[in-house]
Order: sequence, then structure tokens, then C-alpha cells
Amino acid sequence: MSAHVKITEKLDDQEKDGVLAVVEAATEADGVRPLSEHALLHLRYGGDPRARSLLVLEQDTPVGYAHLDPPDDAEGPSGELVIHPAHRRSGHGTRLLRSTLDLAGGRLRVWAHGDHPAAAALAASFDFERARSLWQMRRSLSDPLPAYHLPEGVRLRTFVPGQDEEAWLTVNAAAFAHHPEQGAWTRDDLMVRERESWFDPEGFFLAVRDDRLAGFHWTKVDDSGLGEVYVVGVDPAEQGTGLGRALTVAGLTHLRSRGLAQVMLYVDEANPAAIRLYESLGFTRWDVDVMYAATPRSSAGRSTTPPPPERQPGS
Repeated sequence: MSAHVKITEKLDDQEKDGVLAVVEAATEADGVRPLSEHALLHLRYGGDPRARSLLVLEQDTPVGYAHLDPPDDAEGPSGELVIHPAHRRSGHGTRLLRSTLDLAGGRLRVWAHGDHPAAAALAASFDFERARSLWQMRRSLSDPLPAYHLPEGVRLRTFVPGQDEEAWLTVNAAAFAHHPEQGAWTRDDLMVRERESWFDPEGFFLAVRDDRLAGFHWTKVDDSGLGEVYVVGVDPAEQGTGLGRALTVAGLTHLRSRGLAQVMLYVDEANPAAIRLYESLGFTRWDVDVMYAATPRSSAGRSTTPPPPERQPGS
């Protein structure tokens, strides 16, 4: 039976297990997880009903997967793709990207985690252009950390589940008003993460001024013991006070106190001020994720070159 693409709103349990097996195999082969946390959480628990899953099936077994988010008002839909390493070089990536592009109406952005050359080649075969880069930066936690000083009138405490959700969502939306991937989080998005095994309110720091939330640093520790600056946000009214730097160092100090060896973070390449801040705190670039965007030439969905050896863009 030849491979075919199935498009669905919700995966059944067997399909979900099959896709997770594809993700784990790709992670082991490529050294980088092929789907973002957002896509993995949607895969496991569901989410926006407008999102779609695309499966490449061979004899009803998933060998490829794409997650397609609904469009935002400005830039259209975005997606992430992955093909099982044992089923690459067979045209599945081309088939899956073409189906995703068609479903998106020819307007599509696709993430490639790790910026592999094969992802760039597949994107180029569809006339996609490099549109955005997200740096992963890391530093050792054995290196000294500077002292931090909160602005006058600001105190630090930790997040209280069941109490602080609405205040956090309000400041998060204001802090990331121009970054809808983060700023558009809903209460459901927050609650899903609170139920994850890694969630620890003792590593979720809130800066408070007169009982009003002024900023936050949410840290994370993954299963391998790698610390993460998960998200740092500051109320726009507090910008320029040094609060962002203080929150960052406070979170790093907490992660070091847990005996962790290393910490990482993600930062947009187009945010040089944030990159300078993190470099001043000892972070250096470790890896990069790339977003490719369809062009008017892409909408034909036809490749004039043979399918490249595949690791798909946006996996």
C-alpha cells in the first residue's frame, strides 16, 4: 500500500502513539527535538480546534507528521514537520510539505529546529525564504553570577497556583504584545503547563510593586537536568528600570542553587537588545531554529528538483 496523507482535527490514541514514536526516533537521530513544546502539547492534549494534524501513513502507521496552527491576522498559518529517520529519502517530506502548503492556502510559515541543511534544501525546493531565526543560547552555571538589585519598591515572591494566573496572563500579554506566539496565551495554555511534570512554582518568580505584578521570570528544568530561562517578561510601565536583568539573574541564581550544570534560553535574532543582555550574563549561541516562509512562487506546490535527503523544515 502506497503512502498517503491524512488530515484530521484530532488524533486517536493509536495515531498519537505512532506520532510520538516518530518524534522520539527523529530526536535520537538528529540530536534536536523536531517539534516545539507548543506542538507537542497540542499533540498530547489537544488545543485550538482550528489547528490541524497531517499524517503520512504507510499501512496505517505514521511515518511523518505535520502540525498546522490557524493563521494569525498578520502572517498566516505556521507549521512544523517531521519524518521518521527510517522513512526519509522517499519523498515523504515533499509530499507532507506540499499537503501542508495546500491546506494553508499557499500562505505558510514553517519552523526548522536545528537549521539542518536538508531542511534548507527542502524549503528551497518549494521557493520558501528564510524569514526568522530563533537562537538557543547557553551558559555554564558553574561560572560566577553577578548580584542582582531590584528597583526600589519592588519585591520578589514565587507564583501561587490558583491565585496568580489572571495577573500573570495580563502582564504576559502586555509584555509580548508584538509577539503573539507568547502574548496570546490563554488560561488553558497556562493550565496545561501547570499540569506538566516539570512545573515548579518555586522556580516561577514574580516581581511585585504595591501588590501589582510588575514582571516575572519562569524557570524550567527538563528531564535531562538542563535548566531553562523559560520566559522573562516585564510590564511595559517597568521597562528601563533594570527589572528584566534583575529577574533574569534571580532565576539563574535559583537554577544554580538546585545544582544544575547548565542553563539555556531562546531569543529572537531580531532582538539585539535581548541578545546583548544575555551575552553580558555569559550566554553564547548554541544552536538556531529557522522559520521559512512561502513566497508567491511557493503556492504551486511543485518542486523542480528531486526530493532532498530529508530532515523536514519546522520539525
